[in-house]
Amino acid sequence: MRLSVRTQYALRAAAELAAAAPGPVPAERIAAAQRIPRRFLDNILLQMRRAGLIHSQRGPDGGYWLARPAEQITLADVVLIMEGAPQDSEGFHGVAEPLGAVWTALRDHEQATLAEVTLAHIAAGSLPPL
Repeated sequence: MRLSVRTQYALRAAAELAAAAPGPVPAERIAAAQRIPRRFLDNILLQMRRAGLIHSQRGPDGGYWLARPAEQITLADVVLIMEGAPQDSEGFHGVAEPLGAVWTALRDHEQATLAEVTLAHIAAGSLPPL
C-alpha cells in the first residue's frame, strides 16, 4: 500500500490528538510535535474537520480535538478521508486475469488491518495482534 505524504501527516496529526490531554490542541503544537509544515497541516485539519473526524474552536484557547473517542476511530477512517475509496482491480485480461484477484486480496488484507487498529492503540503504543 502506498500512502501519500498528506495521508501520513493526517495519521500523525490524528495520533497526536488521540494522545493529547482533553481539550483543544493548537495546530502549532501538532505541527511542532510531528514536524509537519504548518500550512500543509492546516489544509489536512480542514479536510478532517469537514469530514467530521475532528472538531475545532477558534480563539486564544482554541485548537482541534477528536470528534469521537480514539477507541472508535480506526486508521482506515483517516485513510478513507484522505485517500478516498480504494480502486477496483480491473483491467486484467487473458493469462493475467488472476492478478486482479491477487490485488483485490492484498487490498482487502490492508483494509482489514487498518480497520483493526484504532487511534487509541497508536496513542497507547500497543497494537492489537495483527
